[in-house]
Order: sequence, then structure tokens, then C-alpha cells
Amino acid sequence: MSTARYLALIDLLRAQGFPAQRGRSDTGFSGPGYHTAELSAADQLGDDDAAEALEMREQCVAEHDALLAVLRAKWGEPQVFSLWSLLERSIAGEEIPAPWEELSARFDCLHIWWADGRWIALGLALGEAEGPSYELMAVVTEVDPP
Repeated sequence: MSTARYLALIDLLRAQGFPAQRGRSDTGFSGPGYHTAELSAADQLGDDDAAEALEMREQCVAEHDALLAVLRAKWGEPQVFSLWSLLERSIAGEEIPAPWEELSARFDCLHIWWADGRWIALGLALGEAEGPSYELMAVVTEVDPP
């Protein structure tokens, strides 16, 4: 998918209302106060073709960087929001609101912007457990970060 399509998808999610119940959507998951968009992802790419797996990860990083540049131009410099403390608080039993709890389990940090009454977040996760993996996600939420 191209940066222009990612941006169009984020703008579409910003314009949509939020559902009353959490559920799968065309782009990821949506729930009360949030939408997620799984822009690019691969779990455990395997060892079949290490060069192809590396190329796919590098493409995901390039897509992240390009989208980040466009979002910076649109909304200014983002806040870099670390999710480590949220994950620790969740593990300790504190109730963390959606979508932040799920995001803290998937990403180390997010780039976030406040625009038109909603938070827009961009996350990139590059895993190495049991084989290379990656995930690029956008989130639109009216739920303030805890």
C-alpha cells in the first residue's frame, strides 16, 4: 500500500463514528472510542527466504518513515509516547483503557498527534522472536493516553 492510501485510510477513520462494541473491522479492530488500521504486518516470516523476509521488513520500515514524514507535515512534530509503563501497570493489575492496553502489548512506543479532537497514533514493531516479524499500525481514538 502506498503512503497516499495510508493517509486516506487514516482520514477515513478520523471521519467515522466509533462503534458501541469492540469488533473486527475492514482495517483492524474498532471499539468504543477507537479505530485501528493494520497497515502492514507479517508474523514469523520464517527462514524459507531470509533475503525476501529482510526485504519485506525494510519495506515496512520505509513505509513507516514515509508516512511519518507526511503526518509531520500535516500535524507537526509528534509526541513520542512510550508504552512500557502502561504495559507494566497492566501486568500489575491496573485497568488500562482500550485501545492503549492492547497497544502497549504490541508496541514499545508510538508517534502521536492531537488533531480535531482525536488522537492519531502510528506504531512500528519489529520483532525477532522465533523469526523476523513486523507490524505497522495506525490508530484513531478519542480516548486520552493514560
